[in-house]
Amino acid sequence: MNRAGLGIGKLVGVAVLAFGFSFALVPLYRIACEKVFGIRLERGPAEDEARAAAPASRTVTVLFDGAVNSKLPWEFEPRQASMQVRVGEPYEAVYYARNVSDRAIVGNAVPSVAPARASAYFSKTECFCFTAQTLRPGEGREMPVRFIVDRDLPADVHTVTLSYTFFKNEAQTAQLAAPAERAAAGAPHAAP
Repeated sequence: MNRAGLGIGKLVGVAVLAFGFSFALVPLYRIACEKVFGIRLERGPAEDEARAAAPASRTVTVLFDGAVNSKLPWEFEPRQASMQVRVGEPYEAVYYARNVSDRAIVGNAVPSVAPARASAYFSKTECFCFTAQTLRPGEGREMPVRFIVDRDLPADVHTVTLSYTFFKNEAQTAQLAAPAERAAAGAPHAAP
């Protein structure tokens, strides 16, 4: 009886800890998203109502910049140099990329926001930088980014620069080339 009671006590303890841990996951996830990955999550209804009451007439200038790493034979640039945006409202900007090489290449875009203290207030809701991009030889493509500048952006920040640098994804580009190289080499012959 004593061993059974001890076993049940351990099971109840584990169940209580698991239950408590499940509640701790929500704030831990929010912290990871906001602090580690720079993704701002939605706020509660009370905060949304307070934000809706705040004036949204403030505008800021968003500058756009694009570059490619020297190992990536792509052209990449924003379609617009700048945009006047109202804080708290969603906008879309478009970048254009073109593969100028004679083979398919996979690239990844790395974003940055300047000044650095504005990055916490600049939220990308959809972005080509979230996934690797594959362009065939000579292929060009428009790449949109949807964003919102938060109403809590410090009042002394009047201009925000959104910049992307594209880098060649060596591993995924090699995976693209492997089937073509095998096909060019022909099927291996079976030994007699």
